[in-house]
Amino acid sequence: MNHGFIKVATATPLVKVADCNYNVMQMLPIIKEANEKGVAIIAFPELGITSYSCGDLFQQPLLHKKAEQSLATLISETSNYETIIVAGMPLAHKNRLLNCAVILHKGTIAGIVAKSNYPSQSESGEERWFTSGENIIDGETITLCGQETALHSNRIFDTGSYTFAVEIGENMLSPQPVGTLSALRGAEIIISLAANSEVAGKHSKLIQSYRNCSERSIAGYVYSSCGFGESTSDAVFSGTAFIAENGTILAKNRRFAIDSQLTISEIDTELLRHKRRVSKTFAAACKQQKETIGYTRIAQQQVTIAELTRSISTQPFIPEGEQLNDVCSEILSIQALGLAKRIEHTYAKSCVIGISGGLDSTLALLVIAHAFDILKRDHKDIIGVTMPGFGTTDRTYTNALKLMESLGITVREIPIREACKQHFCDIGHDISIHDVTYENSQARERTQILMDISNQTNGFVVGTGDLSELALGWATYNGDQMSMYGVNASVPKTLVQHLTRWAAANIVDSATGTILLDIVDTPISPELTPADENGEIKQKTEDLVGPYELHDFFLYNFMQNGYSPAKIYYVTRHAFAGKYDDATIKKWITIFFRRFFT
Repeated sequence: MNHGFIKVATATPLVKVADCNYNVMQMLPIIKEANEKGVAIIAFPELGITSYSCGDLFQQPLLHKKAEQSLATLISETSNYETIIVAGMPLAHKNRLLNCAVILHKGTIAGIVAKSNYPSQSESGEERWFTSGENIIDGETITLCGQETALHSNRIFDTGSYTFAVEIGENMLSPQPVGTLSALRGAEIIISLAANSEVAGKHSKLIQSYRNCSERSIAGYVYSSCGFGESTSDAVFSGTAFIAENGTILAKNRRFAIDSQLTISEIDTELLRHKRRVSKTFAAACKQQKETIGYTRIAQQQVTIAELTRSISTQPFIPEGEQLNDVCSEILSIQALGLAKRIEHTYAKSCVIGISGGLDSTLALLVIAHAFDILKRDHKDIIGVTMPGFGTTDRTYTNALKLMESLGITVREIPIREACKQHFCDIGHDISIHDVTYENSQARERTQILMDISNQTNGFVVGTGDLSELALGWATYNGDQMSMYGVNASVPKTLVQHLTRWAAANIVDSATGTILLDIVDTPISPELTPADENGEIKQKTEDLVGPYELHDFFLYNFMQNGYSPAKIYYVTRHAFAGKYDDATIKKWITIFFRRFFT
């Protein structure tokens, strides 16, 4: 079972201008390797059989003949391969010369797509030799290599497992890209054959354009452009090749190489279908399409993917790359601005928060402080309450006090031990039995204190519970599950950890930063049962419900990507290979779904 992952490849073979036989001989070992690796479909550059830089030689019937002979060799040599091959070549048809992509599968020509969009003044002067295919009568037949084949200006190919379309040249840069229109009409993967010459600064714009296009189209892109040997003139072709999916570059090759390259990854078609279903914008755009594109069926046997080659982040909620700093700042600003408006809207005189010395309350306090700074309010109107209980350790207690003092807020310390003992007496609970009653009574006592102090001070309680705790039900009902405004409700635990580290390095002084880093390094715990004989935390959350990095990974892929439990297990094994064994992953994924649905 592939769980919707389709292994695709893009190739940049060595070429010689107008030497069709040489060019096909360079393609064959690449195709053989791709087929052995279970690649479902492989893309080669635009006009790759002849090369792109033939110039006026494109007008020579001899070149057309050699191209067809070389195509016949390609068909014959790959007749036993399951891999679908998309290769470019010129094709003379009815007094026109067309720039075409030929789709091959198991010794047959499954279809031919002619390039339709030509810029009025292209860099290569390509329109000098070729005619647009937009006026082709869709599906008209042509005989090529002894096979009668349909010719199209646009077409969707359906293998039963996935659908794809072909665009030729940088049509994506046009106002209405062929790939985008194909995606709106049902294509999940766009095979893009190009001949992109290099100009300084052009490559980064090209990559960004295709990332954006794949995201708008909610599609996969397999892009292949001409490489070394393509031109002996002043134009330079770097052999750009990459695979994109819904705004993410999954894999790319090494540019300016002087050898052939094969770039492989897997496109998640199940993910694309899920994203399209939940996107009202995409659905509306599909509805606006007046024209339809016909489908050609290719009976391809689905190949089982033993191992994924694509990278899957183990922390999908955490931003990566150059935008990391900006995104962290943005998240804290979103939290703080929302809270600031709530403070103004309710005319609150104070914000009350329980400070445990743990992660969630630390991030929430940083958000409150930021909100007060936005409103130009005195931090003394932030009331931080530490409420030592039976499980409070010196480390968390000390960190709680230090943090509140460093931020200049009002500090209140109210131990809950005696109140809980009285409560146990009232309900007839044995204090030596450390069960759920013993634990939850402490959480509810703390919530009562916070609520009452907020009444005293004409304020409201800011909740600290995070998204991961909500998903797992790891919060005491009518206890820490309650507040008047929960600033962490959409922030998962792994992101709480990351934001706190980021705050330590970027928005507080060094002394406060040291406190924050120690809080991050403290084991996550509700501290509702007594510490061990050394005074260290005994009740560790991740020992009880499982590692938060796994639960956040499960949560993201279930809610954001729409994965089934079986698929989540599949990608978890890949992402966390070497860290968690199969039995451990099964254990915690079972607990996640049981707790989530309960």
